Amino acid sequence: MKRRLLLLIMICTAALAFSACAAIQERVDISAYERIHRQLMSMESFAAQATVTFISNNNSHTYETTQAARISGEYRIEVTAPQNVAGNTTVFDGTTISQFNPRVDGRVSQTTTEAPERLEILLTSFVRNFVTSQEVSVTAAALDEGLTTVLEATIPGDHPYMATQSLWVSNDTYLPMQMKVFDQNGTERIIVIFNSFEYNVNIEDSAFQIQQ
Repeated sequence: MKRRLLLLIMICTAALAFSACAAIQERVDISAYERIHRQLMSMESFAAQATVTFISNNNSHTYETTQAARISGEYRIEVTAPQNVAGNTTVFDGTTISQFNPRVDGRVSQTTTEAPERLEILLTSFVRNFVTSQEVSVTAAALDEGLTTVLEATIPGDHPYMATQSLWVSNDTYLPMQMKVFDQNGTERIIVIFNSFEYNVNIEDSAFQIQQ
């Protein structure tokens, strides 16, 4: 899987040189974009604290999370707030998804079915979508924190609430600021605000196991 991803990255990088892989609008800072693209394409892992909001037709739910993931697919997501769900943890070790709820006798449950809504809150998932997407775009936007480059990609599959995904990356630090998932009508369904982020951290294999 990792070799295939690296090959796709190389193909996309080469295509970008001929402006075939992404539609880049003129007002984008090309120099910043090139550095951001290089940073994302070289990402092997990340660790972050993020505020995640899931939006349905009737309401929304916001969670504070800590995240750690590798580009090869392994991840760990722990909810730290609100209090009634704090401690809920989901890990994927490359084979099995395990979930831990401290309020249910501290038991670990295992499943082989991935929840797409959970997967799309990870930056590693966005990078894979951006590399493999047939239609991507790059624009510019100003946030309170400063100028950003906005990368947009399509999400594979036909999920009615997850059609496209956009990532805002700081032109100064090259760190992701926020990420949003939109449905087929362009309505926001998931919002991820990165409160802290670190590229290419050393994540031990034990992080992807739930220790009781």
